[in-house]
Amino acid sequence: MALDFKDYYETLGVSRTASDQEIKKAFRKLAVKYHPDTAKNKTNAAAKFQEVNEAYEVLSDPEKRKRFDELGANWQAHSQGAPHSGGFPRQGASYGGDAAGFEFNGTGFSDFFETFFASQRGAAGGALRPSRSEAYAQGGADVEADLLVSLEEALRGAQRTISLRRPAGQGQAEKTQTFKVRIPSGVQGGQRIRLSGQGESGYGGGPAGDLFLRVRLAKHHALSVDGADLGFDLELAPWEAVLGTEVKVPALDGPTTLKVPPGSTAGSQLRLRGLGLPREDETRGDLYVTVHLATPTSLTPEERQLWEQLAAISTFKPRGGA
Repeated sequence: MALDFKDYYETLGVSRTASDQEIKKAFRKLAVKYHPDTAKNKTNAAAKFQEVNEAYEVLSDPEKRKRFDELGANWQAHSQGAPHSGGFPRQGASYGGDAAGFEFNGTGFSDFFETFFASQRGAAGGALRPSRSEAYAQGGADVEADLLVSLEEALRGAQRTISLRRPAGQGQAEKTQTFKVRIPSGVQGGQRIRLSGQGESGYGGGPAGDLFLRVRLAKHHALSVDGADLGFDLELAPWEAVLGTEVKVPALDGPTTLKVPPGSTAGSQLRLRGLGLPREDETRGDLYVTVHLATPTSLTPEERQLWEQLAAISTFKPRGGA
């Protein structure tokens, strides 16, 4: 089945020469717009949020972005034919055998993504399939796919319905299987969820390979991830940093109130204990709020007068001041 090319630059509304910062800014803007918790129009918000996350998954990863740029809209021409040799393997490319052609649904990634970034590894170190004349048993190859998991799912755990279409071949008809996949609380990016015996069929009575779903944590519209800890960038007006204030900051459990102490400086971190992701010992990481100062770029005449008065009477001397 032919797949339409997805232009991830177009999805995020950035140019092909966009910087990492421009890509991150565009993602955050769209993520706020389409995140199910913040979207004004809930219709198709979840689907749009997945599209935006998929685009950012590719363009924020230097290796994925490089390969996406190299292959471009003609990616299918580059992925035809022989086994993988430095570019991308075609969907279901097997080690020394027929194309498996597995197709997934419910992983959070599009068919285009799954096909473009297809990854399959043979059992027993990628051993070649035996020829039909060989009588000994050979285990089937393992199959991998990416599974997009939201931070909320990583926090609480979830169950996902995944379907897998297996192509016809080796005397078997095409079939589609559906699995209920349990996403455990505390799952981390890069971790693999194993479905035993759901990979490629074995040969000569050998066991089937396994299906591995490799977890990709969805990018959050406001929070960053560092292991079990979360991060949030908080912008403060100068007077808020000087005088202190109370602000609402986003957290996976819902918005929480943070007391900003007087005299907070740019780059300082405030810690909210236990508002991160689960650890292996069932405790939770922390949420670290990093302070950034937002300087007014335009002033009314009255505001300018007040700032000038403050400058005239202030005894504060910054580091390096005379």
